[in-house]
Order: sequence, then structure tokens, then C-alpha cells
Amino acid sequence: MAGASDNGGWPPDGGTPDDLPDFPEEWGVIVIPDDLSELSEEVDAVRAELNTAPPPTRWQRFARRPTVRRLRKAGALAVRTPALIISMAIMVTVASLFASAWPGPPRQPATQRTAGATNAPPGMLPGLDLIGPDGQMVSILSRLPAVLLLTDGCDCDILVTDTVAKAGSGTTVLVITAKTSASSRQAQAPARTPQVEGKLVSYLRDPTDTLRRHFDLNPPDGTAAVLLVDRTGKIFRKEPRVASVEAILPYLAPLER
Repeated sequence: MAGASDNGGWPPDGGTPDDLPDFPEEWGVIVIPDDLSELSEEVDAVRAELNTAPPPTRWQRFARRPTVRRLRKAGALAVRTPALIISMAIMVTVASLFASAWPGPPRQPATQRTAGATNAPPGMLPGLDLIGPDGQMVSILSRLPAVLLLTDGCDCDILVTDTVAKAGSGTTVLVITAKTSASSRQAQAPARTPQVEGKLVSYLRDPTDTLRRHFDLNPPDGTAAVLLVDRTGKIFRKEPRVASVEAILPYLAPLER
């Protein structure tokens, strides 16, 4: 004979196991029908108690349709895209404003042309503004009469000294170079080259080498190219290669006439 344990712990007479409590008396007699469909009324009652939310409205039922949900997603994407583009445009604009307002490295001005520079008659000095030692623009037409010494590639300290000494008191000596390094050395040239009292000397830079190209002068070759200009701007004398002041000495005095 099988014991109570052979029936899963239940007594053979259908009663309750000794270790389980009985159902409450107020529950009455519980009958489990063979056909579960007989419990449909009880199921509906339980569902009615659990489903306390109000029934969906017509608009909610319409909004829950798959087609409407897809349209809502597409509309949200269409709204986000222009907003993203506008945000990026604002960021680029703000960055540009900061970049324009941020101080950058100072730019060295290039050679400037005055109104008469491009249409100067043959044999006349073009109206150019060159760069002085302080970085300011200097009009070479305002320094006439003048001796223009183009000294790129030339160790011309003696030539500059002799030219300053021999030039008349009303003649300006313009020492011109195209290179920055040479210009920096020449900006200190007055400490090596004595300034004769009453003489005018200017150390200028022509970064685009406009004068040499305008007058078709030879490339630097260890000598200076010299232009002697009278007070009217006329090229009194052009010497493509000068190593000593003796080559231009006969033409210095006539410049001031």
C-alpha cells in the first residue's frame, strides 16, 4: 500500500494535508467545475475590477493606429532636422565672430602704390609707399631729391657712409632692401654709419621688390643698384651696379638744381 507521500502529500480520502491550513470558513464550499467555461462570469467580474482605467476615446484609438504613429515619427524628424541646421549655423556664426575679434599676429604691410604709381611716365619715379623701420608707410615721392640705394645682396656699409657724406644737404639718401633680415640690420645702420649733420637718411623696405622690377634692374650680385631722382621725380641717373660712391659722385650735385 502506498503511503500519503505516494500521493504528493495528500491523504487518500481527498482531505488536506496535516501541514496545510484549511480554507477560511467565510469562503464557504469551493467547488472546482470540470468545465472551466462555467467560470466565465467570475472571470468577467475580476477583469472589471482590475481594469479601472476609462475606455480609450475615439481620438486615442485613431492616434494608436500604425499609420498615424509613422506619420508622427516622420513629423518629429522633420522638426528636429531644421532645428539642428539652425543650431549649427548659430555656432558657426559665433565662432566666426570670435575668430574675427581675436587678435592675431601683426601683418607686415606690403608695398603700397599711390594713384600715380601704375601710370607714371617713362623715366619718372613711380609713387610708391615703402615700409620704414617703425613699420609705417613712407612715400618716396615726399623725400625728393633723393639717392635710392637698392642694397640687397650687397655689403654696402662703406657705400652708404660715403654717399651720405657726399650728398648735398637737401638730398635724401634712401637705403632700400627687399628682405626682412637685411631691413632689420639696416634699421640699426645709423649706429654704424655716422649721420652727417643736416643730411637726411631713410632706411626703407620694398618687400615686393617693385622698384627693381619696375626699372628692370639686375638681380642682386654683390653691388648696389642706384637711382638718382631730382625734385620733380625724374630719374636723373640709373646705375645698375655700384660698388663705390665714385661711380655716382659726378651726379650728386646736379640733383638739387
